[in-house]
Amino acid sequence: MRRLFLFVLAASALQFSAAQKQNFSYLDVFGLQYVSDPQISPNGEWVVYRRMGFDIMKDRSVGNLWMIRTDGSQHQKLTLREVSESSPVWSPTGNRIAFASSTDEGSEIYMYWVDSGKVARLTQLPFSPSSLTWSPDGKTLAFSMNVPKAPPVIAKMPKKPKGAKWAETPRITDRVYHEADGRGYIKPGFNHIFTIPADGGAPRQITSGDWHHRGTISWAMDGSKIYFSANRVEDWEYRFRNSEIYSVNVENGEIKALTNRNGPDYSPKVSPNGKYIAYLGYEDKVQAFQTRKVHIMNMDGSGKRVISEALDRTISDIQWNAKSDGVYIQYDDKGNGKIGQISLSGTVTKLLDNQGGTTLGRPYASGSFSVSKNGTIAYTQSRPSYPSELAILKPKAKNPIKITNLNGALLDYRELGRVEEIWYKSSVDGRDIQGWVVYPPNYDASKKYPFMVENHGGPILNYGDRFSTEMQLYAAAGYIVFYPNPRGSTSYGEEFGNLLYNNYPGEDYNDVMDGVDYCIKKGIAHEDQLFVTGGSAGGIMSAWMIGKNNRFEAAVVAKPVMNWINKTLVADNYFYYFNHRYPGQPWENFEGYWKFSPISLVGNIQTPTMVMVGMNDLRTPPSEAKQLYHALKLRKIETVLVEIPSASHGIAGKPSNLITKIAHTVAWFDKFRTDKENE
Repeated sequence: MRRLFLFVLAASALQFSAAQKQNFSYLDVFGLQYVSDPQISPNGEWVVYRRMGFDIMKDRSVGNLWMIRTDGSQHQKLTLREVSESSPVWSPTGNRIAFASSTDEGSEIYMYWVDSGKVARLTQLPFSPSSLTWSPDGKTLAFSMNVPKAPPVIAKMPKKPKGAKWAETPRITDRVYHEADGRGYIKPGFNHIFTIPADGGAPRQITSGDWHHRGTISWAMDGSKIYFSANRVEDWEYRFRNSEIYSVNVENGEIKALTNRNGPDYSPKVSPNGKYIAYLGYEDKVQAFQTRKVHIMNMDGSGKRVISEALDRTISDIQWNAKSDGVYIQYDDKGNGKIGQISLSGTVTKLLDNQGGTTLGRPYASGSFSVSKNGTIAYTQSRPSYPSELAILKPKAKNPIKITNLNGALLDYRELGRVEEIWYKSSVDGRDIQGWVVYPPNYDASKKYPFMVENHGGPILNYGDRFSTEMQLYAAAGYIVFYPNPRGSTSYGEEFGNLLYNNYPGEDYNDVMDGVDYCIKKGIAHEDQLFVTGGSAGGIMSAWMIGKNNRFEAAVVAKPVMNWINKTLVADNYFYYFNHRYPGQPWENFEGYWKFSPISLVGNIQTPTMVMVGMNDLRTPPSEAKQLYHALKLRKIETVLVEIPSASHGIAGKPSNLITKIAHTVAWFDKFRTDKENE
């Protein structure tokens, strides 16, 4: 009887727990946490990582460093400091961790001693350091830092009288790249490589010249040279896709180029045996998308060869194995993050799946990994049911082990939307197209739900089976959400990604609509309850779709490009598009740029449309969104313009803005839901 009572009690508790589950809600965004930048110790026993969360009072993301053993025990905060900490790097022997942290004066380099747990600040720098890297002997740290330059002076102004309040002096630039979305105006200056004693001392600049020296830094094994990537060519501002691998002598600053071709060569990594340099890059063939490949060369730059030809996927990160006979790689395949290994002879071995989860808003590729000397891998793992957690793959183990559960206290008590992978055929050429469907919590197949298409940005990016606050909040609002990877998306090979060259928007529109028709045929979607949204390139596609057909009840077009001629010459990356997206500059190919501009279809639009943009957006400036809004107002199409103050192109950079974006999208669509009439 006692056993029966306990069984009934346990069953009742489970039923009660299940009944208490709520749908994921807006304020839950502030309760989410995730693992970022995991760095495993050389001996494979510990991992230090950046634990990210959100400050609901200051409306921003925050990150501190935490440590945990690779068996999941002794999970602890690295320091007692409650300020931003980032970029941890283990010393070669694993006895210290150098990291960057904020102070009242700016970001500085700190040191943590593992045995004692003591922390000390090593620097007092004028600008924030990046690319922090240990020398092989553990005596020196290298990093990159900005060195300012004076802006150009065109005219000499007369001296103002004492106490006079004149207008501010003009801001003058003569640079090609002078502003960046999310950053604003870029003050003149160049990044250079510095070294500093690991015990503290004065930093010493070892690179020179008016070029940027940043990104991955790798030391020669004897500590005499540092390898880095830069674009130290005469017309570097106009060859903005180019970069080369260089070495710099640590003592005398002598710089030598090791690569020399048109295209990006970057992320150099010296092999543990000191014989080779692995790096990423490609020969620029001037097209929309080109896969980044793994290259190997000797230390003097000779013997260059590609070792990743057998893998038609872009490689996003590389790390040597301890034997120097292969490199670990990070890549995406069919919307899923992978970590694998490539031997020097080119044999590819996939090691694990589901790597990613550090872009919480939408399910983009992301995340990182690190490898110990014994081959233990620490990486960010994500599934549709949780953001990035820390996972470990031991050598020769078949399956990884997730050793953190940062969101259990929240997500264990939330009913999330189920995510289903679908494949369908393109009506254009029969290609297989991949997408995902998110069902509302407690989905009932006998009921009719509104169906939302959510188009990804880029367009040279990919969505995947990763956690997404936006998709889950849409599903919680009662929508079935469909997010596809049409042609032009990454993770399906170079040929697939390059189908948008001089053809964007093009048949990617057909791929999306084919997915809608597939879902209608399956009974998931219904013709009278279709909605569409997307941001950036997804905004372009959404505007294009309602210009091509009137099948959608309503649309939300977020931060779109409406007119390629205008956008190309006013955006922060105005120099980027010619020849790689469309042939020639806008004034050389007016008809071509106009042909692919959604504003050319605005006369066809009948769909009620909300237009949304960040007021500080420099990538797709507000003038683009206003063109659509103004055109629809003049045509008396139901429309509204939502301008989000202080938001750049990444509207979701502030958690409250992410909520604003989703809440307004849902509210607009709810106006046109027929299923609401029967509630």
